[in-house]
Amino acid sequence: MANDPIHIVGGGLAGSEAAWQLAECGVPVILHEMRGTRGTDAHKTDDLAELVCSNSFRSDDAETNAVGVLHAEMRLAGSLIMRCADAHQVPAGGALAVDREGFAQAVTAALAAHPLVTVVREEIGTLPPAEWGSTIIATGPLTAERLAEAIRAETGADALAFFDAIAPIVHFDTIDMNTAWFQSRYDKVGPGGTGKDYINCPMDREQYEAFVAALVAGDKTEFREWEGTPYFDGCLPIEVMAERGPETLRHGPMKPMGLTNAHNPTVKAYAVVQLRQDNALGTLYNMVGFQTKLKYADQVRVFRTIPGLENAEFARLGGLHRNTYLNSPTLLDGTLRLKNRPSLRFAGQITGCEGYVESASVGLMAGRFTAAEARGQVVAPPPQTTAMGALLAHITAGHLASDEEGGKRSFQPMNVNFGLFPPVEVPREEGKRLRGKEKTIAKKRAMARRALADFSAWLAAEPNKLPVAAE
Repeated sequence: MANDPIHIVGGGLAGSEAAWQLAECGVPVILHEMRGTRGTDAHKTDDLAELVCSNSFRSDDAETNAVGVLHAEMRLAGSLIMRCADAHQVPAGGALAVDREGFAQAVTAALAAHPLVTVVREEIGTLPPAEWGSTIIATGPLTAERLAEAIRAETGADALAFFDAIAPIVHFDTIDMNTAWFQSRYDKVGPGGTGKDYINCPMDREQYEAFVAALVAGDKTEFREWEGTPYFDGCLPIEVMAERGPETLRHGPMKPMGLTNAHNPTVKAYAVVQLRQDNALGTLYNMVGFQTKLKYADQVRVFRTIPGLENAEFARLGGLHRNTYLNSPTLLDGTLRLKNRPSLRFAGQITGCEGYVESASVGLMAGRFTAAEARGQVVAPPPQTTAMGALLAHITAGHLASDEEGGKRSFQPMNVNFGLFPPVEVPREEGKRLRGKEKTIAKKRAMARRALADFSAWLAAEPNKLPVAAE
C-alpha cells in the first residue's frame, strides 16, 4: 500500500470525490483548499463541495437519462458525493436536488473524519512543486488567476474562459400562494418528491411580453475586458435567452406544458415561472432557469413583476462567475494526466466537463487512476459505453477540429448525454419495428442497460477492483 500522500489542489466536488476515492483505497491524501484563507465571488461558506449555481444534480432516471446513468455508476463506485446527495435530497420532481448546506457540511465532515485525509487551508498560487510527486489539480471554474497563469505557462496554451450565471433565491414566505401553486410538470414524482415539488407562477400573454421586454431593456453587468467570451449554453442568462427571440423563454425555462393552474384550472397559462425548493427546511426557493447578469436593482424590479412574486424577498440575487478550462484533448492523456508533466493530473470542470455530477465523476476517475498508480498498477479507463467513459472520451479525445486558417479549436465544455455514447442496436419487439418516440426511448434504455452492465464489469476487473481501506 502506498505511503506517500497524494496532494489534491481544490476542495470542490471533484477534489472532494478524488480525495475520498484515494483514501478509501488506502492512499493518504493532503487536500489543499483556498477557502478559509481566501474566498471567491461565488462561494458563501468555507465548506468543501459547496454548490454555488444550483442545488440540482438533475435527473435521477437511470433508465432513459444519461445523467441518471452517471448517478448510478457513481453509486456503484462508492461515491461520497452521491452518498451525501442522497442523504440530503429535497423534493424536485424527477430531479435529484439537495439541501446545499446540509450536503456540503456532510462532505466536509466525512473527509475531516477520514484517518487518511488531511485538509490544509491555503492558496496554492503556483504549480505544485516536483517534490510533491503525484498531484491532482481540481480547482474548477474559479481557479485563482495566479494558478491559472502558471497552468498556461506550463502547457504553452491559453485556457479558454466563459461565464456561468447563477439564479436568485426567494424566501418562501414572501411568495403569494393565492396566485402561485405547487405542481411538478406532468405531476411527475421523483426521488423524495410528491408530484407537487415546484412552485408555479403563471403569466398571460400580455404579462409575458411585458416581462420579456423588461428583461431585454434591463441594466446588465458587462465585462468589456472579456468581449467575445462565450456563455455556456446550458447556463445562459435569462436575458440572453430573451434576446434570442420573444418566444424563446416560453419554449425553454418558462414553458407552460404539463401544468394546470390550481386556482383557475380552465385557463391555460401562456408562460410559467417555476421555483424549486433550495433547502431542507423549505424556506428558500430557487428560480429555475433564471440565472442572470441583470444588476441587482433591476433583478428586484423585473422579477417582482412575475405574478406571485410581487412582494418577493430575495435571499440571494443572481450573478456571474468566470469559468476556466483546459484544451484537454490536446493537453491531457486518457487518464487525465498532463502529457508534458505526467505527475500532474486534472479533474473536474477545469478539464472541460460541465455540471456538478459530471465534475464529481471526473474527480472519482482521477482518484481511482491515481490510487492504482500509487500501488504500481495501471487502471484502464472505463469503456466509452459507460457514462463515465463517454464523458472521459469527450474530455481527452473529443473535438480536435481546427478551422481552415489553422488554429481555432472547437473543444467546449459538455454535460454528459447519450450523444457521447457509441450507438446501440435496438432489437425489434416481437417482430415490430420501432419508430419515432418509441425508438428513441428504446435506444436510451438499451444504452443505459449496456452502460451499467459494462461499468459493473469494469469495477470488478483487475486491477480496477482496488482494495479499500479497512471498514
